[in-house]
Amino acid sequence: MKRRFILYRRKRGGMFYVEDTETRKQESLGTRDRAEAMSLLNARNESVRQPQLNLHIAKAYLAGTDSGVSTRTWQNALDAIIESKTGSTKDRWQRAAKEKAMDLIRDRVIIETQGEQLLACLKAGTVSTNVHLRKLHNFCLAMNWLPWPIIPKRLWPEVRFQPKRAITIEEHQLILEREKNPERRSFYELCWHLGGSQTDIANLKAEDIDWGNRTIAYTRQKTGSLAMIHFGEEIEAVLRRLPDTGPLFPYLQSVRCGDRATEFKQRCRGLGIKGVSLHSYRYAWAERAKQCGYPERFAQEALGHNSKAVHRAYARRAQVRLPSLESYERQATDGRIIPLPSVSSKLDRNDHSISAAG
Repeated sequence: MKRRFILYRRKRGGMFYVEDTETRKQESLGTRDRAEAMSLLNARNESVRQPQLNLHIAKAYLAGTDSGVSTRTWQNALDAIIESKTGSTKDRWQRAAKEKAMDLIRDRVIIETQGEQLLACLKAGTVSTNVHLRKLHNFCLAMNWLPWPIIPKRLWPEVRFQPKRAITIEEHQLILEREKNPERRSFYELCWHLGGSQTDIANLKAEDIDWGNRTIAYTRQKTGSLAMIHFGEEIEAVLRRLPDTGPLFPYLQSVRCGDRATEFKQRCRGLGIKGVSLHSYRYAWAERAKQCGYPERFAQEALGHNSKAVHRAYARRAQVRLPSLESYERQATDGRIIPLPSVSSKLDRNDHSISAAG
């Protein structure tokens, strides 16, 4: 087994030093006595010998079922997981694999990787690095390329996304006023009215419109769930300007989602609008629905959400103004609200029935 530390002596002063053959770090032993220096050198090599010996024994056992355990690197794992993906998910993994932070572990053998090395990679990277490295680590565990977790699940650094917000009506109108391209203008208008993701809206076809029932229905590319929304006069006016057959947005459908996002970001930057993206239209729709009391199950159907938790996350910033009790009392007096039985009267009836039964 190769020695981790080697000994050498400086000509000037005659002091003995050790050098780490892996990190090339040099350190003085603080002695000019060769026998003492050799004792210190042997102690250092022995301190790392047992962990290395254990690793070699483990690799020998694992090699019986996995011949690549001694040579498989994190780049090999990245290539394998990219190969298993398709569509936009594959594109995201390809971009994640090129991140500079991954260079810290890219060529390192998976089974020889220490927790400190993964943490250094996370520290040098971004939120995307944290998300994808977690998934890559779990992928290696599932493939039995790792016999145990390098970092326990509860010790992974928390994923902290940048705060997201909805686009306001004033910002939306500014963007429409500045936009001269009719296709992009109609695209932004439908994003506002339909609340769909940019990919779903860009891929809408004329065949998705049911003019008789005044509905637009499409299958979400992300989840496969059906999104259906009834449209009124404003959406109809936009739809009348778009093609009668085929894609509603021929150009925007043909470009990558990243290109659409970049174009939108450039327009926002020119107008001094910060903190929004095309996805902010989705948040805006959910917040508008909550503010006006739109039933949650209708909003879920329109947005194509499969769970209430997702919709509540989108609408968490909505400012709902609760009417005062006085206004409700006045409306009840005018006959505009039919009062429901009070809680106290229900309790009185229940108490009465219990007494009668007793």
